[in-house]
Amino acid sequence: MVVDIDFELLKSKDPKIKYGFSKKLLQLARLEPQILYPYFDQFVDLLKNENKIIKWTAIDIIGLLAVVDKQKKVDKQVDTLISILSCGNLITVNHAIFSLGKIAEVKQRFLPLIITELLAIENYNFETTECRNISLGKVIETLSNFLDEIKNDKRVIDFTERVTHNTRNATKKKALLLLKKLEKVRVIGN
Repeated sequence: MVVDIDFELLKSKDPKIKYGFSKKLLQLARLEPQILYPYFDQFVDLLKNENKIIKWTAIDIIGLLAVVDKQKKVDKQVDTLISILSCGNLITVNHAIFSLGKIAEVKQRFLPLIITELLAIENYNFETTECRNISLGKVIETLSNFLDEIKNDKRVIDFTERVTHNTRNATKKKALLLLKKLEKVRVIGN
């Protein structure tokens, strides 16, 4: 099914039109990514958009399109998404974490690289310490999708243990939960 996607709507002066269309694109990417895949290059172009909401939409969609990426276009964007992780902006970083997690789910060959880069977030500078703490929680959430793959990864376990001492309670709880899940997976696996 070919659907005509009017990217001009993202340039509308009316926020309801612009952001409403952005929401529709995200919904399509989640439910019927094959419809958006022919427009992949436009989403790559939107990564450079000065409007942060449009940029965040593009970041998410690139990750969501991994599931239908027969031409390996997403593969060429992994480094770009990784470079976003060090930008220091909480929301932008969290969108990149989400997108890279989606890519790793579908393209397992990228998982070791993506894990390494997600763990590095611990050492990046953010606008505030609290922003960094929130992003660490997002990393923990993403790592939780790969229990079998990370259950014996000392780097991940050490990282998660450090995060259990985080000053942000929600982040600390996510780390403690991940450690419990990893322990269960290791026990079941033996």
